[in-house]
Amino acid sequence: MHTLICGSIAYDTIMVFKDHFKNHILPEKIHILNVSFLVPDMRREFGGCAGNIAYNLQMIGGKPLIMATVGDDYQPYAYRLANLDLEQAHVRQVPGIFTAQAFITTDLADNQITAFHPGAMNFSHENHVTDAKNVSLGIVAPDGRDGMVQHAREFHEAGIPFMFDPGQGLPMFNGEELLDFIHKADYIGVNDYEGQLLQERTGHTLEALAKLVKGLIVTKGGEGSVVYSDGQQIEIPSVKADKLVDPTGCGDAFRAGLLYGITNGMDWQSTGQLGSLMGALKIAERGGQNHSFARDEIDQRYFEAFGNRIL
Repeated sequence: MHTLICGSIAYDTIMVFKDHFKNHILPEKIHILNVSFLVPDMRREFGGCAGNIAYNLQMIGGKPLIMATVGDDYQPYAYRLANLDLEQAHVRQVPGIFTAQAFITTDLADNQITAFHPGAMNFSHENHVTDAKNVSLGIVAPDGRDGMVQHAREFHEAGIPFMFDPGQGLPMFNGEELLDFIHKADYIGVNDYEGQLLQERTGHTLEALAKLVKGLIVTKGGEGSVVYSDGQQIEIPSVKADKLVDPTGCGDAFRAGLLYGITNGMDWQSTGQLGSLMGALKIAERGGQNHSFARDEIDQRYFEAFGNRIL
């Protein structure tokens, strides 16, 4: 059985400005801002929540299916997915439009200026959960607004358990809409900031929201994570990373661990710890898909961190 990952496929173009923005942005002239930054260093990464989660889930030994919409510039990504043996049957190409992409300029203080073009993401509702076969678990990750609403409804109507992972898409929804997602979902995954926003928008505490699902997971970066389930709060420690290079995609790696644990009937402590390990392995490399580990290597790293094996 497969895990259906509904979310974005995107390109991330990262540029480095070898100075500080504050030296070139005059506060008294902010109302007529017109600046240009020379960026001699640039790289293009494969990203998007669906692509990142699928990449990590397959690395563990899961069976991901990507459901996403892409544009005319998809070919390099398609070639990559083919080389990784990641199925593309539910990746829909929308003609006359670009694949979603972020343009990120970073200065020497790690400040960032980002422009995000959703492109083909806005057509994610043209994909349907019911088109995928042999699916035992799903996730609704950040995507086009209409697509997120539709895919949650389709998972619910089909009786397929799924995780609601609003991510950076959370601000698109009001409290009533978020509660509708939660009532349909079986699991919720948010970071601590998103968890606070979720409480403010819905008017409910995390403890109250957790009673509506089988598990609510809140990640806290280097402070670990916590799982709310069956009236309990299960503390998950962080895993010490070899290097702290780039947090991009760490949340997606963590969610891959969660999805694997849920699919394989693991307890919440082990599931959360696997997610924590996957995040630590990712943060040591730039981009969302440049870390690479064999399944037995991951199992060994889990043993070193927690004293037992699970894969």
